[in-house]
Amino acid sequence: MSQQPNTPALLDTLLPLPASERVRQRLLRAGQRFHANDNIADYLHDGELAAIEDEVAGRAQELLRALVIDTDNDHNTRDTGRRLAKMFVRELFAGRYQPAPAVTEFPNAERLNELMIVGPLRVRSACSHHLCPIIGHVWIGVLPDAGSNLIGLSKYARLIEWIMSRPQIQEEAVSQIAHLLEQRLKPDGLAVVMEADHYCMHWRGVKDDGSKMTNSVMRGRFLDDPALRREFLSLRHRG
Repeated sequence: MSQQPNTPALLDTLLPLPASERVRQRLLRAGQRFHANDNIADYLHDGELAAIEDEVAGRAQELLRALVIDTDNDHNTRDTGRRLAKMFVRELFAGRYQPAPAVTEFPNAERLNELMIVGPLRVRSACSHHLCPIIGHVWIGVLPDAGSNLIGLSKYARLIEWIMSRPQIQEEAVSQIAHLLEQRLKPDGLAVVMEADHYCMHWRGVKDDGSKMTNSVMRGRFLDDPALRREFLSLRHRG
């Protein structure tokens, strides 16, 4: 009897690899990007997220040991590796490992076509460079048309939190938010503005407490209509 070649699925079970490496190999085989601000939920199998959390806990504890902290006898840091693992995997970076939140969409039955502004919505993330906090606000401008989908106010916050709960660079985060909302809503126009404090500047480096970053993405009618763009930006400042 000829021996059947190992399939990728069989290799996942036969090779004694850590969970993180199994997921990494799965992503590579699929040609799927897995940057810090990418979602990889579709490539996680049952039980692997808990196993990854265990790996992170062990490696975080090794980081503390490399910093010459006596984690065996210092009661304050004895379980810090485990706390860090839970914080990163289940909370701060949950947007990498969890699927998109369920969001009920409904048709634009009343054929609304006036500018709607959502915000300011509080956003929190971590800078990809130093994993320092990014904390700020985002404003969304939507110009629906008859074919647009509509969602409730709280759903904007859930979708944006899903994007921001990953290590981010603000310029890329705004583009990801715009892309996701454009896919979900299919509006005639979409605008996203984010203003945030970056603690990689406040806490380290120049330690400048007064600097903020503001950036925007304009799509559809907001690109073509300067008056509409001015209206959104003016109303956003009033808010």
